[in-house]
Amino acid sequence: MTSQPQMTVTSYTVSHWSSDVCDCCDDCGICLCGAFIPCILGCKVAQDNGDSCCLPFLPGAMIALRTSIRDRYRINGSVCDDWVIMTCCPFCGLCQMAREQKARG
Repeated sequence: MTSQPQMTVTSYTVSHWSSDVCDCCDDCGICLCGAFIPCILGCKVAQDNGDSCCLPFLPGAMIALRTSIRDRYRINGSVCDDWVIMTCCPFCGLCQMAREQKARG
């Protein structure tokens, strides 16, 4: 008698961003850092995500960073959404990523 291989299906829930992209004033520290020294905030967000501090200085890398954060926290969205946010409102998008990391620990 032979046994059939077993398959396990793992399910996960899809969540949403803990704050809206325009909720910059929800955290004044992040807001001020994003407004006046965004390179430092970008470096912190990248490092907190396990990436190099140099990542924010590479062309298009902030879109990839946003996508990576979305995937890590299973946040609903698409690469297209990430591109629109980081192209049209890069500082708001950066602040949203920092707030998300802070909220999720």
